[in-house]
Formats: sequence, structure tokens, C-alpha cells
Amino acid sequence: MPAHVGCGVVVSQWFMGGQEMPSVIERILDLARWAPSGDNTQPWRFEIKDDRHVLVHGFDTREHCVYDLGGFGSQIAHGALLETLRIAATSYGRRTEVVRSEDAYETRPIYDVRFYQDAQIESDPLLPYIERRCTQRRPFRMHPLTPEEKKALEDSVGNAYTIQWIEGWGGRWAMSKLQFCSAWIRLTIPEAYEVHRSIIQWNARESEDRIPDAAVGLDPLTLKLMRWAMGSWQRVAFLNEYLAGHVLPRIELDLLPALRCAAHFALLRNDEPQGIDDAVDSGRALQRFWLTATQLGLQLQPEMTPLIFSRYVRLGVPFTRFEPATRRAREVAILLERLLAVPPGRAVFMGRVGHGHPPLARSTRHPLDKLLVPSSAE
Repeated sequence: MPAHVGCGVVVSQWFMGGQEMPSVIERILDLARWAPSGDNTQPWRFEIKDDRHVLVHGFDTREHCVYDLGGFGSQIAHGALLETLRIAATSYGRRTEVVRSEDAYETRPIYDVRFYQDAQIESDPLLPYIERRCTQRRPFRMHPLTPEEKKALEDSVGNAYTIQWIEGWGGRWAMSKLQFCSAWIRLTIPEAYEVHRSIIQWNARESEDRIPDAAVGLDPLTLKLMRWAMGSWQRVAFLNEYLAGHVLPRIELDLLPALRCAAHFALLRNDEPQGIDDAVDSGRALQRFWLTATQLGLQLQPEMTPLIFSRYVRLGVPFTRFEPATRRAREVAILLERLLAVPPGRAVFMGRVGHGHPPLARSTRHPLDKLLVPSSAE
């Protein structure tokens, strides 16, 4: 449910109705749960040890999600959550320290988070935008970002990162071709079908744990066709083979939005990420960028599939049994390398930004009580 931010206090409607007022740690977690994650998977659970100490139990979706092989996407989300925890804690004058447990499996990392009262901590300016931040998949206005907007976004990510802007007609066209090519893979491999079938909530404008169909970005007729096709892989394969069923969704979801925006961007590390800690740190930078975009009144949509498929090519990760898609992934990797000013391995996130209306439909989150796990003995 919506959280109300004001006078340094965050109170969720989850705690209303005569229930006992939440502790400070519960209020912090209740706001932090709005951090972004791929397909609204929310790959974390919270174990409250006391009012200054929480364990974040992370997990990844590599076993069943073709977009998260190796867990990199989930690790980015963990970083976004930890950064959101830090920002939320400033509302209560608390400094945050995080240590990842060395004993936990990489697939199920544990982050030890401790909060310390600090008189020098002031409420972070990004705090009011945590819940407002969302994904807009429909076209934006095309007028360019101002120098002031670009500088604010560039400054938000810190010295270990830079932003490459892909803008102007030529840049947007190049990105639209990349997205259109990458979308062919997304819409033709059975491994992606299994993911798409599980993440869409039909006839919905909000969803606690998936993406509501009204937020996908398709027109009503195409959305109805998509729902019918998603009834079985055989239907999807038939449409793709005989009726070019992937073309219209690629135009509506990839080509046109890529052309209709102020700019595309790539979040670049100064060095290539080497493990989970680098991925988590990248997620922290991403969340600051996204919240700053929200603060500036900008809409944002991730554009991750070119990065994902080119990463699989670069690392030799088999991701599909459909050989034509493997060949297309190599084409995507070549196009991405031409587009970026640095080696593609340094890019940890890509997206598009621009001014536009907020979405009328969006993913929400599990209420906090569903994200809590019982505290174990020390």
C-alpha cells in the first residue's frame, strides 16, 4: 500500500487499522521494499534481529529465468535494495553499514545490515521518490534532456561509474534497431516463454508479485492476442512460424518506444564487474540514478535484453536450445559493441529516459509481513 512520507516519518497503511505501531526498523523496511527488481521478483526476505540489526536474505532466479543466468540481474536488485535501505534509514537519522556473509552460498547471499544513530545524518533528498519510482513502458516525449538534468543524473552514480548517453535521431535509431533485434530472441525462445507466462497478471492494473497486463505497453487488441497465445508454447510457435506473430509486439514494445524518448543511457563501471560485490555496488548506483530521474520528473524504462544476451555470448553461456536465437545473440553482441564507447562488459545497465506521463498501471510489492522471516537464534 502507499507509504506517506512527511516530517521525517514513514507510516504504511499496512500498519493501520488499530494494529500496534511499527518499530523504526519495520518502517525502514516497509519503505525499502519498493526497490526495483527484474519482473517484480523481489529476491529478498528480511530477518529482524532487533531495532538496529536486520539480515537481508537474498536469492536469485538463475534456475528458472533465462534473463538471470548466473544471478547477475538479481544481484543488481540486491544492490538497489541495500541503497534504498540506506536512503530510508536517513529519515530516522541512522547511518547504515552492510557486510555480506562470506559463509552463504552465492545463490542465496545474506547481507548483515546494521543501523547506527548519527547526529550528522540528514534526510536524503531522494527519500520522497522511493515509492514514486516506477517503470513506464509507453512512449515518452522526444525533446532532449537539459544539461542540468544530465549533470544531475551523471553526478548521482558516483566516481566509479559514468553515463554514456545515446541520443539524437541517429542514436535513437541505432538503439531501436538493437532493441528490435534483441526482442526477436525474447519472443521466439521457449525459455523466455516460460518466464513471460509466469510474470504477467492478467486483467490487472496492479500486481504485488508480477507485472499487470495493463502495464506491459501493448494496445488492447494486441494484448488480447498475446493472452491467447500465451496459453501454450505451441500457439506462440505457430504464430511466429506462420503469421510473424513476433513482429507487432516488437514494434509496439521495442521499436517505437526506443524512438520516442529523450535519450537512451548506459551505466558504465570504470572496470568490468568481477563478482557479486561489484554487481551489488552497481545496483546501488543504478538506484540512485533512477531515483534522481524520478526527482527530475523523468520517466524511465530498463532496456536490459541486449546487455543480457551479449553477456551470454561473451561468457559462452548457453541460454537456449533454439539455435537461430544463439546466432541472433551474436548479432546483438556486435551491434552493442558498435554502439558503446567502451568494452560491453563494463556496461551494467541500460535504459531510456524522457518526460512523459506516469504509468496508469504498475507493479506494487508484497506487504512487509509477507517478506519477513522468523529470527533465528544467534
